[in-house]
Amino acid sequence: MDATFINTMKDAAGVPFYPVVFQGLYVLTWALHAAFVLLALGSMGLSIYGSTQQKSDPYWKILTPHLIMTGKISISILIVLGVAPLLFTQVIYDSGWYVANTLSGAWVFIFIYALVIGYTMYYWYQYSNKKGSSSNTLIGIVSFAILVFCGVLMHNFAVEAISPTKWMDWYAPNGVVDNSGWNMHLDPLRLGFMVSLMIPVTGIFMQNYSRFLSTRKDFEPKYLEFVKKLGTKMAIIGLLISAALFTVWMQKENLLLHPLSLTTVVSVVILLLLAMGNKNSYLTTGVLVIVALLISGVRELIRYNIMSGIGYDLYGYHMNLEWETIAMFLLTFAILGFTGIAFILTMAWKVGKTEGVYTATEGSAVSRLANASLALFILWITVYFGWGMVALFKNTL
Repeated sequence: MDATFINTMKDAAGVPFYPVVFQGLYVLTWALHAAFVLLALGSMGLSIYGSTQQKSDPYWKILTPHLIMTGKISISILIVLGVAPLLFTQVIYDSGWYVANTLSGAWVFIFIYALVIGYTMYYWYQYSNKKGSSSNTLIGIVSFAILVFCGVLMHNFAVEAISPTKWMDWYAPNGVVDNSGWNMHLDPLRLGFMVSLMIPVTGIFMQNYSRFLSTRKDFEPKYLEFVKKLGTKMAIIGLLISAALFTVWMQKENLLLHPLSLTTVVSVVILLLLAMGNKNSYLTTGVLVIVALLISGVRELIRYNIMSGIGYDLYGYHMNLEWETIAMFLLTFAILGFTGIAFILTMAWKVGKTEGVYTATEGSAVSRLANASLALFILWITVYFGWGMVALFKNTL
């Protein structure tokens, strides 16, 4: 297949800014989304094991509900962050995403309902664990299985979107059109690597958990040491498994000696050494963020190579500059977004470091950030709807 058909499917209106910028934003937002996907699955999976141990082990009794809460918050964040990479995909790789939705339309609908059911059951799992119900482990397993299934579906969509040479064979096998929407195509090696990352991500999170709570007197040092050792063990084992799978995956894609792949391997080795030493888990987390961005970059490199290999010119996409839209996006992303995130992170830090109930005093950093976030949000709403009304009446009157 050449790119004639794919180029025909391009949006006639073009893209509102340079395609490489959307490519970079995709890499960034997918890495953030994936980080919380992995933390959600890892913390929930570990909490299920903890739910079987907490009746006989006091340390697991403390850790298990914390893991459940971590998973619940991570799911809410990953859902929000998951919107951005899909939008950027539609901007520069619209044909691939639309074809995937055509081939697997039934699974797309099922994905939405499965996510709702899985997340709802997660709340049931948390409530059952809090009440000490004997069925909480079973509920957790079912919820975990449904959420993993959702991840498998998204993997299916991604694989189909980057397989243009197979689209016709999948849509019309043996010349017979299949419009059922039940297509399912997986790459076990790629999927296995991605899923394996939940082990080291959760392990490094537990190293941070132990370090963060070390200044509080209401947590026993022995408990924190238990969590730290468990997190370190998970990080080391998980990174070794992920590194092996990544190497095989890159060999399969003929990218093992590519500079980006080699940089990723070196970064993983550094991450492994830092995790083993566990002298500063915050520094380890910083390197983990870099590794996540590199892995996201590798995914994009694979897709770009596939699409450009059949003649799809990403950087030649017709561009229709819309400075107003770009300005609105950047101001929203940089000012409102970072201020809101700074408020949430600062508040979470203060709450976590305080024994008992934390109260933000007037003039404190939390109070100032809260007021700034609220003011910027009100201003954003005013500008957004005001701007929309101006554009509406300008084009209709």
